[in-house]
Amino acid sequence: MPDAPADLWPRAIAHVDLDQFYAAVEVLDFPELKGKPVIVGGMPGKRGVVSTASYEARKFGVHSAMPSSQAARLCPQAVWRKPRMARYAELSRQIRAVFARFTDQIEPLSLDEAFLDLTGSQRLFGPAEKIARRIKDEVLQGTGLVASVGLAENKFLAKIASDLRKPDAFVRVPNGPGEAERFLAPLPLRRLWGVGPKTCERLENLGLRTIGDVARADRAYLVRRLGEHAAEHLQALSRGQDVREVAVAERPKSVGRENTFAEDLRDRGVMRRELLFFAEDVSQRLRAQGLTCQGVTLKVRLGDFTTFTRAATFEDPTDLSEPLFAMASRLLDEKVDFGGQGVRLLGIAATKLAGKGESPQSLFPDEHATRRRRAAQAVDKLRERFGDDAVTRGRLLEGREETTGTPDDKVKDRDT
Repeated sequence: MPDAPADLWPRAIAHVDLDQFYAAVEVLDFPELKGKPVIVGGMPGKRGVVSTASYEARKFGVHSAMPSSQAARLCPQAVWRKPRMARYAELSRQIRAVFARFTDQIEPLSLDEAFLDLTGSQRLFGPAEKIARRIKDEVLQGTGLVASVGLAENKFLAKIASDLRKPDAFVRVPNGPGEAERFLAPLPLRRLWGVGPKTCERLENLGLRTIGDVARADRAYLVRRLGEHAAEHLQALSRGQDVREVAVAERPKSVGRENTFAEDLRDRGVMRRELLFFAEDVSQRLRAQGLTCQGVTLKVRLGDFTTFTRAATFEDPTDLSEPLFAMASRLLDEKVDFGGQGVRLLGIAATKLAGKGESPQSLFPDEHATRRRRAAQAVDKLRERFGDDAVTRGRLLEGREETTGTPDDKVKDRDT
């Protein structure tokens, strides 16, 4: 085999990260928000948290995971938007399709970021830098969204690079001998993976201020002060060493929605209304991702933090809200002992997922379900264009309890 051309990288990893993704989608769909401080997340005043803040809001100190009440104090003029996960998932799917045109080595980290291994793509599409710039341009042209891209010889360097000059960044870490260390040397310690405030303070107490300081430090000294594992890990990263491969993503195991309530729920009717809202959201996201489910899991957390999960299976795969809601309601009524307590958290997860056509279908299709699916798809299109509130079930207009949780691709506890 002939030698590879000099401008082709022996290993090329890109980290693609959509800038202020949720907020950017809101501005994309509602142009009147452009230039305004936009916050996507739970509404202020209760237990809400910020999911994403636009750069205009970040100037006031607002950031993700901040309590909404604090964000409202820092930026009282902010425009608040509730998350529209089905819309975000739909755009994420379009972005993923752009990636797939250039490589099948994709490791999604969330809806808005992923690692791409471009090494094997270079012989078909040219040098890695050219490919990465094409991906960035095609994401913008296809969706109207801006991505920041870091290109390097490994995942650690690519992740740091994409974050250095946001927004609208393209940072290439040279791949020659010693280039990685030179790139990292002046950066602050907090850029190292695993270095939080406490570890940063420990390193600073040792007289270390930059990543270059860690790289040049005496290894035996670091082992004595930090332990062998930590010392080895930090020095490897500080020298730009990272041998991890891009892990090609598997299909998510579940698609779910869970919320923690500002006040514990005791009314069964209110609980069912919440379950209907969750079922609507989950089913819309299933359709956006081209998935069906054949199982559902109900999650209930009581006022004393006792947590139950109850699961059931459908006879036929579905992507509709009605069977999800019906089964979750049945599980709530028949399988959960409240013991006289209120409900602090509720959640639904669609499980046993499959792509359309992968699951065995009934020999006698349910015509009523087919009509419901067509209606649901029409509603999806209206919501994608005009927002989640464009079409709402009458039962949900009665007013839902203020919540703080956020949708997630997997059901998991976010309370401690």
